[in-house]
Amino acid sequence: MAALGDALSGGAPILPVADEQADAQAIEALQGAELPERTAVVVRTSGSRGVPKAVALSAGALRAGAEATHERLGGDGQWLVALPAHLISGLQMLVRSEVSGIAPRFFDVAGGFDPAALLEAADGLETRRRYVSLVPVQFSRLLDLAERDLDAADALRRFDAVLVGGQAVTLEMRRRAHELGVALKRSYGMTETAGGCVYDGVEIGDTRVRIRGGEVQLAGSSLALGYVGDPELTAQRFVEDRDRDGSATRWYRTGDAGELLGGMLTVTGRIDRVIISGGVNVSLDEVERAVREFEGWASAVAVGTPHPEWGERVSLVVETPAVEAAGATVPSRSGASRAAFEEVRAAIRDRLGPAAAPEWATETDELPRLAGGKPDLRAIEEWLNRLRASFRETRIAAGEEQE
Repeated sequence: MAALGDALSGGAPILPVADEQADAQAIEALQGAELPERTAVVVRTSGSRGVPKAVALSAGALRAGAEATHERLGGDGQWLVALPAHLISGLQMLVRSEVSGIAPRFFDVAGGFDPAALLEAADGLETRRRYVSLVPVQFSRLLDLAERDLDAADALRRFDAVLVGGQAVTLEMRRRAHELGVALKRSYGMTETAGGCVYDGVEIGDTRVRIRGGEVQLAGSSLALGYVGDPELTAQRFVEDRDRDGSATRWYRTGDAGELLGGMLTVTGRIDRVIISGGVNVSLDEVERAVREFEGWASAVAVGTPHPEWGERVSLVVETPAVEAAGATVPSRSGASRAAFEEVRAAIRDRLGPAAAPEWATETDELPRLAGGKPDLRAIEEWLNRLRASFRETRIAAGEEQE
């Protein structure tokens, strides 16, 4: 916090890291790199595909995001930090704390996320207004607990705002939060925008949103300076356009597909998450969004898998975690009363067309995830490839035995 405060006041830039020893090579490379002028913090981000980038953020951008958040939420408050501080989602809670002068409270998630322990830690928050920021998988487990424990539900309701971002919040999750009376705020943003800059579909602060070629683009004071050591990517993702009055506006190309309806932003997926199945373009994000509306499928991830006839088909991976209750391991809500795969498949076929209908569904106790909680798509695809390869070997061995 001391180093962050110094950086935000014009001191030496900082690089938050998860593990200094493991990140030694990246640290050395960034220490020798030329940083953009006015850099206060460098945040490493990999996105869902695991391609590392180093984003340079100014003190002005970080402060703008923090101040706009508190303005939207109704005032300064104390933050319970339950996300890694080397990622923008966790770091921004520290920036908000520094800007407001209210010390945060830290919740250790190194041993895994325990929703009951988080609510117990929330009892130690000292100010009238209390906030927390989570990723959907954490929030879902809090809802699971709150739905079976009245005291937990009361504790969750005491937060003045529960920011949830990092990936889409399903309609089912929103419904559950509403029924419990939880002050859910859906946050949309990324490292390149100094964290969340659109809440519940509406811009905060001076953020502006536009759609160009189906892509969501953002402008405002919270934009990053660019990517350290990668001027080509900076020029590709941060573009400058002239407004009607001749003034220049800098826009960030998010790579997300979306639409503006009634002034509210709806993100529909990633532009690059499209497969071609039998000559038909299929958005994997659109399939995911539809599948997650079904009971027990809230964690589903859609991936493209090779198919001998159609080129590619949609395949689903769904998490079926268990929770501890009264000394016994029981299925969580996400795994209970799961809608049948054939029911899900038929509904997707009717809604999105035959090419989008999932061909397979694979269950796993725990999805590979990145540090920020997003599903690690590359790791999931690699795991599926290994699984399919083992099935092929088994079938070949069985055939040889029959011969």
